[in-house]
Amino acid sequence: MFTTLIIQPIYNLFVFILGIMPAGDSGLAIIALTIVVRVIFYPLFTSSIRSQMAMQAVQPEIARIKEQYKNDAATQARETAEIFVKHKIKPFSLIFSTILQLVIFISLSYVFFRLSPPTIHSDLLYPFVHAPSVISSYFLGFMDVSALHSILLTALVGITQYYAILLSLRRTNKANADATPEQISAQKMQRNMMLGMLPIMSAVFTYTFPAAVGIYIVITNVISIVQEIIIKRKPL
Repeated sequence: MFTTLIIQPIYNLFVFILGIMPAGDSGLAIIALTIVVRVIFYPLFTSSIRSQMAMQAVQPEIARIKEQYKNDAATQARETAEIFVKHKIKPFSLIFSTILQLVIFISLSYVFFRLSPPTIHSDLLYPFVHAPSVISSYFLGFMDVSALHSILLTALVGITQYYAILLSLRRTNKANADATPEQISAQKMQRNMMLGMLPIMSAVFTYTFPAAVGIYIVITNVISIVQEIIIKRKPL
């Protein structure tokens, strides 16, 4: 069912895009597919960010409620729910968005890792989607998207991941300007761990997977960086 509902539609979209790319460039098709997917789910991602920012902004108030009603779980839950309603926070939308992004990442990684060109899996194609007549597994003629251990992409993933996280944390810190000293200390520890560990983990992951996955991660990070810059200039 996962293949039918998730993998197959993404694969067909990828093959269609591949067919209209110059010289059947697989790298360009990966970039185009990543952008298309992000555009399709842009409303959901922005809604998730709105909820995240609102959630961060009310943390001091929620902490106050927890302290005030620490022996009354029912009142604590009711007061917290009222805050969510007041600030139009939808906690479940954050969970759903996170799960969806994970599903999309796994699906695209599977398509690029297991189903990547030059082989076209015709058994997965819809009747109206045809295999391209020309396919190149090289991105811009020099990078094989099926090759492992790309030093260039490993470095690009680490750098772009670092800046994407950094911009996100700056937004988070701004939203938590009224946090208590204890919360600020916890935030600093979390910040250092995220900036130190996640880029390294992403880079190692990229190094062990085909270049196609690395291209996808780099483009995703770049889109996230652009999105964070837009948020900074004009809050969502």
